Amino acid sequence: MKLIVDIYRSAKKEGMYLYVPRNKALDELPEPLMKQFGRADHSMVLVLTPEKKLARASVEKVIESIENQGFYLQMPPPPESYMNEIPNDKMPR
Repeated sequence: MKLIVDIYRSAKKEGMYLYVPRNKALDELPEPLMKQFGRADHSMVLVLTPEKKLARASVEKVIESIENQGFYLQMPPPPESYMNEIPNDKMPR
């Protein structure tokens, strides 16, 4: 199976991306989704195949979500908690 998608970057939240089928207009997507996503900046066109590797998502999950919902929303990774790495002798361990 091969699926051509447009990928949009959220101008509202760093690291949030929206994958939609190539022929789908953004105004066809649910309004609450687009409100949360904010302005959509086109990032790239990508051909998804089962062999394709994505950085932060399973291609199977992306394709399944697009087939079922008409889109896939990739959320930003959780912030790294570098503060946990700083030793603090005043904190009980």
